[in-house]
Amino acid sequence: MFFYSLPILFNNIQSVSPTECLLMAIALFVLLCVSVPPHEQNWQPKPYNNFLLASWLGGMSLYWVFWPFFLLLNVSLVTTDLLAKNGAITVSGWDDIHFVLLFPIAWWTTSIWRCSSNTHSYVWAALARLATILVFIEYGLKLLIRIDYPRIFFNCEDLLLDYGSCF
Repeated sequence: MFFYSLPILFNNIQSVSPTECLLMAIALFVLLCVSVPPHEQNWQPKPYNNFLLASWLGGMSLYWVFWPFFLLLNVSLVTTDLLAKNGAITVSGWDDIHFVLLFPIAWWTTSIWRCSSNTHSYVWAALARLATILVFIEYGLKLLIRIDYPRIFFNCEDLLLDYGSCF
């Protein structure tokens, strides 16, 4: 997350400084620490056969809900951005990949918020919730770059078929 978008935000767009972003993230983290539900003392995983259903219903450990999808999502986002910057995929293809990833992100966010009490530390629960919020902020930032600043991010000289998307 934020591998290509934050440098563009800070260097080219310059609408917010790194210090302001850090202060907003810390304030959001503190708010999430306060709002995390208390840990259940005798929590046991629910006996579901389906991992996706158990995660959706809040019956899994936060560790097993957060890390696999977080790693897969970040690899997908960095790979997609790298391909778009190199001109290997078009701007429309970049849009399609982000749109396809949006639905699993909605499942993941719901699962994280429901499984937040299934950890021993409220700090980990708050960090997991913060990560889900930051994914949506990343999507908003990418949408801003896509609509208002496409020539900064995309290699518009190499895009012959989709050149109109760079304006």
